[in-house]
Amino acid sequence: MKAYIVDSEAVRSNLRILIKRAGDAAFWAVLKGNGYGLGLVQMAALCKDEGVIRFAVTELWEANLLRSSGFVSESILMLRPTADPEELRQLLDLDVILTVSSQDDAAAISSAAAGRPSPARVHIKIDTGMGRYGFLPEETDKIVPLFEYENALHVEGIYTHLHSAFCSKKATHAQAEAFRTLLASLEERGCACGMAHMLNSAGLMRFPEYAMDGVRIGSAILGRGSARGKHGLQRVGYCEATVEELRWLPKGHTCGYGAGWKARQATRTAVLSVGWFHGFGCEMGNDLFRFRDCARSILHDLRNMIFGKALYVTVNGKKCRVLGHIGMLHTVVDVTKISCAVGDKAIIDINPLLLKGMEIVYR
Repeated sequence: MKAYIVDSEAVRSNLRILIKRAGDAAFWAVLKGNGYGLGLVQMAALCKDEGVIRFAVTELWEANLLRSSGFVSESILMLRPTADPEELRQLLDLDVILTVSSQDDAAAISSAAAGRPSPARVHIKIDTGMGRYGFLPEETDKIVPLFEYENALHVEGIYTHLHSAFCSKKATHAQAEAFRTLLASLEERGCACGMAHMLNSAGLMRFPEYAMDGVRIGSAILGRGSARGKHGLQRVGYCEATVEELRWLPKGHTCGYGAGWKARQATRTAVLSVGWFHGFGCEMGNDLFRFRDCARSILHDLRNMIFGKALYVTVNGKKCRVLGHIGMLHTVVDVTKISCAVGDKAIIDINPLLLKGMEIVYR
């Protein structure tokens, strides 16, 4: 047996901390990626219990599911811009706030909204360094027409996204300055931008002074934000699995692919039916190849090699070391020094964004 357990009270506690930290700023709960892997509707319901009335998603199906699940009056912001006519038609039918990040987006949204009783509600996306979507801060002449000529658009907000709030004050301050300079320029041109927002989870934790009119918070709700310091946040989920088999391996016996571990003495082992397929032992973000990032990765691996850092799970409240490589569907752990039996529970930390292949249970 295995399942991913979500502590509902921990989610609520995190929300209360984050909402308080946001102060008077509007709180957008970012529920992209199926609620960061924990179930869109379940997460939205917990957010609503804590008074959250604004959600942000990235897919049409997410907006559709929220509306069909009873979230009919809450605001939904589509973070991913789109110029697809059919997708825009459905989003407008769902009364979703659209993101416009280019003149092509603006033209497509204007066309899709033509003939409707009310204009399309939009937020303008500004690219201050993330490099994905958005007008550049110096492209004021491309942004102003959205206010002056696109009668089918109603600008309700404007936002940018921080790329280094978790690690760089200098970069964050530079992005904030570029964004605020643009807002001042638009105001001088008579453009009413509505709600301005730039803070993500790491931004809210480290730079609450930049909250402006709103904040967009996702990973911090799960207690897994990348900013240093926990701020009282709790990790809200864990994998719960049962011990499938117990064995004694003799001295000299090996374990796992590549014989990555060899017993120095007779060792009692427990087999758990959870592996890398389910997300255990997997990592995200090892895809940067700048010198400093490569150096940091090498130093991390050297520290692990020198100090013998290992992965652990918890069995009957005791830490147990993982032996050898984690398999696709199984993991072997050392239970020599603890009391356990087949069927006992093991607790395994898995990032929900990497989770698959097991039921999600809310408690």
